[in-house]
Amino acid sequence: MTTATAEPKKLLTESEAAQRLGIQAGTLTVWRSTKRYDLAFCKIGRAVRYDERDIEAFIASHRVPVGESTE
Repeated sequence: MTTATAEPKKLLTESEAAQRLGIQAGTLTVWRSTKRYDLAFCKIGRAVRYDERDIEAFIASHRVPVGESTE
């Protein structure tokens, strides 16, 4: 009998998540404190971690189609 297992979550540090997004880690700190974007994160003690899948979904949700105005 075979059981399906979910792919394990990869949690990224704040620096790793910022690098994926092409921003400074401090920007993520500002986004969290001001709730500027709806980007989920995990608090483990004092450590902040981001699920890799949430980062990829965030990037996809902010994609602007060719020819569409960004203003």
